[in-house]
Amino acid sequence: MHQFSINEQWRSRPADERFTSLTELAAATAHRMEHSNARVVASKSLTADIDGGKLVVRGPSGQAAVPTHWAFGQLAARAGAPAGYLRELPNELTVDCLNYGLHVSRPVEDIGVLLYKNGGPAELHAVTGPNYGRIWDARVAEALVEAFGDGRTGTFRIPGEFGKQVDITKDNTTLYASDRDIVAFLADEDKTVDVPNRRNGQTGRVANGIAIGNSDVGGGRFWMAYWAFDYICCNRIIWGFRDLEEYSIRHTASAPHRFLSEVVPMLKEIARSNVGLKQAQIITAQQTRVADLDDFLKSRKFTRSQVAGIKAAYKTDESSELMDDCSVWDAVVAATAYARGLQNQDDRIGIERVAGKMLLAA
Repeated sequence: MHQFSINEQWRSRPADERFTSLTELAAATAHRMEHSNARVVASKSLTADIDGGKLVVRGPSGQAAVPTHWAFGQLAARAGAPAGYLRELPNELTVDCLNYGLHVSRPVEDIGVLLYKNGGPAELHAVTGPNYGRIWDARVAEALVEAFGDGRTGTFRIPGEFGKQVDITKDNTTLYASDRDIVAFLADEDKTVDVPNRRNGQTGRVANGIAIGNSDVGGGRFWMAYWAFDYICCNRIIWGFRDLEEYSIRHTASAPHRFLSEVVPMLKEIARSNVGLKQAQIITAQQTRVADLDDFLKSRKFTRSQVAGIKAAYKTDESSELMDDCSVWDAVVAATAYARGLQNQDDRIGIERVAGKMLLAA
């Protein structure tokens, strides 16, 4: 997440993609989700056509759907044709090129499609792989409301004018969503932190900000960033940017579960304690219990001898047994202690990576 991307969002988003509260954002994305239908179809069951002068895509039932600009690009990629070139052709030639790619030149494959219908003609919003793990934009907005309320009155808020309580409008908001993605930026303007030697040997005060983005149509992974900063001006350029922490999830099959089990608790902890991403992960891991330690470790691909070594390393470091009903954090501490005792660097790094994934699984 580039530090000036919030400025780019503010500069480029049209009025209908701007929202003045998290609850308004959540309602809009929930409406889109509730009127969407995801399915997997064979590539040869999709046919490009012209209906009423518009290019449409027909599915197995013959129903026509108008592709969004984004979905057209995805469909063209599946057909093996450059989308930019196809957009310059007459519709008749574009249809022929798409159908040739979908039906003749490429092998049959399963394709994930996302259809949206809200009273008017159906729209094709996404063309993805069959195992696309969709984190809905609506679920992201819902989690933000659960953690931060309406985004106007809580701790982390829309910084309409930084340091001042002003009305939030579409001109000064930092909440955005379209049929392609969602982006939200919130700042804690009250709990600023003194930083010694901030500039010229003088102590300075910094605030914390959090930004979250997602695309449920395949436009990019879920991402979250947390950082400290001095000030954000009215055109949304962040000044004094520092201490960036980032976290992301690719839209693989496990993505929806990871979002619920990893991100939602982290957001709640950030809202409650004003801590960074890493500290939120640690707190969540300390609060999450492991009912069966052996099963927990073996499910992370540790062998029986490694499990025994992990328990022994914990006892050496902590002077106590690592038992069932310990916390995930205890298991992470034990695994990293075990890794420190390994002579082979690759083995040591491998165990530490697994320990890091255990922390995220809290």
